[in-house]
Amino acid sequence: MKASINELEAVTAIARLGGFRPAARELSVSSSALSHAVSALEARLNVRLFNRTTRSVVLTAAGVAFVADIGPALAAIERAVEQAQETQARPTGVLRLNTSLGAARMLLEPLLLEYLRRYPEMSLELATEGALIDVIGEGFDGGFRLAEAVPPDMIAIPVTRQERMIVVGSPAYFQRRPAPQHPHDLVSHDCIRARMASGRVYRWEFARRGESMEVDVPGRLVLDESSLIHQATLAGAGLAFLWEWLVRDDIAAGRLVRALDDWTPPYDGVCLYYPGRRHVPTKLRAMIDLARELYRADGVGRDSTLHGATPTA
Repeated sequence: MKASINELEAVTAIARLGGFRPAARELSVSSSALSHAVSALEARLNVRLFNRTTRSVVLTAAGVAFVADIGPALAAIERAVEQAQETQARPTGVLRLNTSLGAARMLLEPLLLEYLRRYPEMSLELATEGALIDVIGEGFDGGFRLAEAVPPDMIAIPVTRQERMIVVGSPAYFQRRPAPQHPHDLVSHDCIRARMASGRVYRWEFARRGESMEVDVPGRLVLDESSLIHQATLAGAGLAFLWEWLVRDDIAAGRLVRALDDWTPPYDGVCLYYPGRRHVPTKLRAMIDLARELYRADGVGRDSTLHGATPTA
């Protein structure tokens, strides 16, 4: 009887992560395929390795002994693979990444195009969409999202500084209407509303000195793309809630004016995220190393693992 390396890795991943679903995500296979593989191995071994219930997956006594026995051998194989990968001096192939449109705009020049300049044998495929997807299930190597939107089972490293969403309007708009002094004042203003990828209209979020609130702002114009909201705001159509990086030049040039500044705290910035595989492909490792290099050069902090949910960048 022979067991494949994939089957042995599946057993150790399930044991380490405590379930089929997280193990399947790490190994980039479906949960059902992983379950079938383990069941087939158990049948050939004629021993049950896991006790399965609807709520948990736990090693049996035989499973504990089996994992202890195969662990050192798998670790030795892993080291050999890593050493072989290190002999490949430069990454080659195609790196597929998923991201929001806003994050893509932020990162195109400083990170993504620099990656292609440094690694001429690499191709980069970037897919932009508003909704979060299962990047591994959809065939991507990783993605870029706001730190608080990164799924909690992913490894995440920051690639941008903290950013804020701020209230802005054109000088022409503020000639017609006084600037709001409190978020509640927005109910008497013309606001340009944003429809999220989920279909819901975004409620503007504010916080100050421990007080937080969401305001369902009024407005006759609802748009689903930040560059259109930006354009409409410049044209004087109303107030908007936009990422500061998007309007920073307009504010400096006097084309837009900010309001409620003390009510808009910063969010953690955009992260590069990827599954917690033990074997990170060379092409992805090169992107990770470049992201860390540029992040540190910008003087904005240290690596971290972050997760949660916020507006899409």
